Amino acid sequence: MARKHPVAHDYRLVPAAAAVWATAVAGLFLSWQVAVLTGLAAGAVGLLAWRRSWWNRTCAIALLISGPVAAAWVGGTVLRAESHPLRLAADEGRSTTLTVELTTRPKGIRAAGFGGTQAGVENVVIRATANGAQLVLLAPADKWRDLLPGQKVTVKGTLAPSRGGDLASALLRVRGPPQNPLPAPVWQTWADELRDGLREASEVLGDEEAGLLPALVVGDTEQMVPRIVEEFRTAGLAHLLAVSGANLAIVCGAVYLLTRRLGPRPAAFAALAALVGFVVLAGPEPSVLRAAVMGAVALLALVLGRQRSAVPSLATAVLVLVLHDPALGGDPGFALSVVATAALVLVAPKWARALKRRGVPNGLAEAIVVPMAASLATAPVVAGLSGQVSLVSVLANLVAGPVVAPATVLGVVAAVFAPFSPQVAEVVTHVAGPAVSWLITVGRQASAVPGAAVGWPDGWGGAVALTVVTAVVVLLLRFKKTRTLVVAVLVGGFVVLVPLRVVAPVWPPDGWKVVSCDVGQGDALVLATDDADTAVLVDTGPDPGAVDRCLKTLGIKRIPLVVLTHLHADHVGGLDAVLAGRAVGAVAVGPLKEPAWAWREVGERARAHGVRVVEPKAGERFALPGLELEVMGPRRPPIAEAENTTVNDYSLVLRAHTRAGRVLLTGDVELAGQAALLGERDLSAEVLKVPHHGSRYSRRVP
Repeated sequence: MARKHPVAHDYRLVPAAAAVWATAVAGLFLSWQVAVLTGLAAGAVGLLAWRRSWWNRTCAIALLISGPVAAAWVGGTVLRAESHPLRLAADEGRSTTLTVELTTRPKGIRAAGFGGTQAGVENVVIRATANGAQLVLLAPADKWRDLLPGQKVTVKGTLAPSRGGDLASALLRVRGPPQNPLPAPVWQTWADELRDGLREASEVLGDEEAGLLPALVVGDTEQMVPRIVEEFRTAGLAHLLAVSGANLAIVCGAVYLLTRRLGPRPAAFAALAALVGFVVLAGPEPSVLRAAVMGAVALLALVLGRQRSAVPSLATAVLVLVLHDPALGGDPGFALSVVATAALVLVAPKWARALKRRGVPNGLAEAIVVPMAASLATAPVVAGLSGQVSLVSVLANLVAGPVVAPATVLGVVAAVFAPFSPQVAEVVTHVAGPAVSWLITVGRQASAVPGAAVGWPDGWGGAVALTVVTAVVVLLLRFKKTRTLVVAVLVGGFVVLVPLRVVAPVWPPDGWKVVSCDVGQGDALVLATDDADTAVLVDTGPDPGAVDRCLKTLGIKRIPLVVLTHLHADHVGGLDAVLAGRAVGAVAVGPLKEPAWAWREVGERARAHGVRVVEPKAGERFALPGLELEVMGPRRPPIAEAENTTVNDYSLVLRAHTRAGRVLLTGDVELAGQAALLGERDLSAEVLKVPHHGSRYSRRVP
C-alpha cells in the first residue's frame, strides 16, 4: 500500500491577512496615521512583489489590494472613534444622558466604593453603541446584570476617557438603573434561558464543579471559585474558561466522531448543527461569533478533511473579521483563536499521523494531539496575558484533554434540556460531574508542582519574546548538530532550576496577605484579597518606579481602592504609575486637602485615568472578598502650629481585617492625632504599621 503524502497547504492569502492584522494593531495602539502608513507600506510591498515576480501572482495581488483597503478602512475607523464628540466630552468629564444599544452581556466586577455600612459595590461592565460610537458602561450590578445584548436603554452617567487599545470612544460611569429598556431579541432571550438553566442544573454539584461547568461550556465565569481560576492559570488550562475556536473545534469534532458511522455527509451536518447550537447557547456576541468562524475553519480541516483549503479559509476569516471589526486586531481572545486554529490545521494533523503510524487508534490520537497543539501554540499569548509561562501546561493539557469534550458536550445537553426538564438536566450534569472534577484535580495537582510556572514579561512584548524563543528552540532542534546541545540545556535547566524553586525562597510567598513595598522614604502597603490579581494599595511612596515594580512583582492588575492617607510627597508621588495600566476603582483621600499642589496633582491624575476621588469618613467600611477596611480616623485633632504636623495628624487611619489577622495602618499620624484616636474606638490589632515610618515623633503610638 502506497504511503500517503502530507497535504501541501496553500499560504497565498497569509501575507494579506497579516498585513490587515498589523494595520489594525498599529491603529489601535499607536494612531490612525501609523495605521495608514502600515497599510500603504504593505500595499507597496505587494506591488513590488507583483512587478518583480518575487511571490506567487495571487499572493502579491492580494497583498497589493488588502494593504490600501486596510489603511483606508482601519485608519478611518480609528479616526472617527478618536474624534467623536463623545470622546471630546469624555476628556472634559461631562455628565450626559444617552440611548444606547448593548452589544455584550454584563460582566461582573467588583469596584471600589464607600457608603456607610454598604461597603464594596459590585459593578458590571457592558459594551454598547450610541450615536455611532462604541462605549464601555460601568454600571451598578443591581438592575443591570440581567440585561441582554440587543436591548436599547436610556442611561445617565459621567463620561471618562477610555483606556485605549480598542475602538471605544469613552467610558460611561452609570448612575442609577436603566431607563425605558426595550425587549431583547427573541434569540437572545432564548439563549439566556438556556444559560440560566445550565447554571441552575450545575448547582447539584459541589461549589467548585458548579462554577467550572458553565465556564467550560459557555465561558460563564461568574460563579467560579477564585482559587480554581488561579490554579488553571498556573497549570496552563485557562483557555478552557473562555469560548474559543479551539474549544468549538473540539466540541464539533467530538460530535463528528460520535456520528461518523452515519457517513461523512451526515456527520458533517451534525458537526455544523453543533456549531450553530453552541453559538446560540453561548450568545451571538462578537467574541462568540469570532470563535465560531475560527471553529468552522478548523472543522474544514478536521471534520471535512479538506486540509489544503484550511489555511486560505483561516486567512480569509482573519481578513473579513478584522476589516469588519478592527478592534479584534488588539483583542487577545482573537489572537488566541487564530493561533489555536492554525495549530489545529497545521500541526495537529502531522502529529496525529505520526501517532497513528505507531499504532495509536485514530480517535485517541486526535484526542491527544488537539489539546497539545493548541496549548503549545497559544503559550506565547497566554504568557503575555498572565505574565508567566506554565512549565506543566503541555502535560496538564494532555492529561485533561480527553475529558474536555465529554464534559462540554454533556454541559450543552444539560443546557438544552434545562428549560423543558430540569430533572433530566440535573441527571446529565451528574454524569458530567466526574469529568469536571477530574479537570479540577488536574489543575490543582499541576499548579502545586514546584516551579510549575515561571515569571515572564507581560503584554505584547512578552508574547513576541516567547514566540521568538520558541521558534529558535524549534529551529535548533531540527538540526542534528545543535539538537543534543539544546536538549542538554533544557534538561540541565530543569534539573537545576526546579530544586532551586523548592529550596530557595520564592517572592511573593504563597498566601501573602500584606506586603510593605520597598519605596525608600515613604509608605506603600499592599493588602491582598481572595482574587489573585486584586489588592488594595495604601499610599504609593515617593517613586513611581518603585511602587510599579512592587505591584508587578506581586502580580497586581486590579486595585479596587488606592488609599492616600495624606498628601505628602512620600505617600502620593507614585500615584501616576499605579493608575497607568491597571484597573483602579477609586482613590480615597483624607479631609485635609493640603498641600494644595499635591491635591491638584491627585485630582488631575485621577481625572486623566477616569478614576473617581472619594473622601471616606470615620466609621465607614469597605469590603472585598477576604479583606475589609474600617476607617478609624482622623478624629479632627487640634490644629498644630507646623503645617507638616497638621497634615500628618489628619492622616487617614485604617484597620484592615485580613485572613491573617487585623492590621492597623496609621499613616503619619503624630502625637495630637494619636491622642484624638485613643479612647474613641477599639484600636486593637495583631499588626501595627508604626506611624510616620517610625520617626522620633511617634514614640507614643496608639
